[in-house]
Amino acid sequence: MQQPNYKEQLLKLAYAKMPYGKYEGRYLSDLPEYYVIWLKNNRLPNSTLGRQVLEVYELKVNGMEGILRDLRQRFPKP
Repeated sequence: MQQPNYKEQLLKLAYAKMPYGKYEGRYLSDLPEYYVIWLKNNRLPNSTLGRQVLEVYELKVNGMEGILRDLRQRFPKP
């Protein structure tokens, strides 16, 4: 069984953007906390985006969303 590549998953999460709505094009980690909570409680899609919103929610609730910003600075996309 193949081990998940956590670094790769975190980098994907760091660069994940909102694909629609008022915050289209913004990094998920930069979405306002109230909106992430609203998505989690009301409109969480059953997809990769839904999983990523839940992960960002957990980071925000625990005051750790800065980790994703740091990753974007340390590992810029080519």
